[in-house]
Amino acid sequence: MIGDGRISVTPGSARTADGTCERQEPPASGSRGGSTKRRRNVAKRILDLTFTTLSSPIWVPAMALLGVVVKQEDGGPMIYRRRVVGTGGDFDAFKLRTMRVDADRWLAENPRLLEEYQKSFKLKEDPRITRVGRFLRRYSLDELPQLLNVLKGQMTLVGPRMITPPELEKYGSYQDLLLSVKPGLTGYWQVSGRQEVSYEERVDMDVFYIQNWSLWFDFKILWKTLWKVLKREGAY
Repeated sequence: MIGDGRISVTPGSARTADGTCERQEPPASGSRGGSTKRRRNVAKRILDLTFTTLSSPIWVPAMALLGVVVKQEDGGPMIYRRRVVGTGGDFDAFKLRTMRVDADRWLAENPRLLEEYQKSFKLKEDPRITRVGRFLRRYSLDELPQLLNVLKGQMTLVGPRMITPPELEKYGSYQDLLLSVKPGLTGYWQVSGRQEVSYEERVDMDVFYIQNWSLWFDFKILWKTLWKVLKREGAY
């Protein structure tokens, strides 16, 4: 069910008494598991291509226009490439640039903020974000270029969070499970607390999503994502 809180899935899923996610042991590989994975991948790819293709007359011009606005603000590049892990190895995930051009150097020169960033790979009050960048993030418009990653088959519309190589160790014994699924443009974490939850809870949500995936679950997450964006919840 979709409500003001987290999405609940079918009865029998791994949930604790307080409603939080509970990790299951990584499943053993086998022919049945391989067949299920193939069916899941085909279904998700059909959904990805259908949505991105039919909606391209909207998101392609919007992305181009917003890119020009980003460029005009400070003369820097329109696109920021974030190196993340994927099923076929590391790749560059595209985003409209929302930070100052020297953001990485600026963070390295501020030890206090660097320490905060290394805890969760996020800064709640990030001084590096530009004026245009704050607007883009408020409505998640900075993520529009990731639809190109979806078209290329590197990402999917709904999946676990995209993470950088240094973050992978936080998944412990679930690293292989995470790498078996393409990272998503949106996902269970994004509609279930986003930056308001701890990193460990993010891992739990990713594992829970992968182990309880269904096409209906994806549709519910997509609907919840639209609602979150319109309400401007959880993004910074």
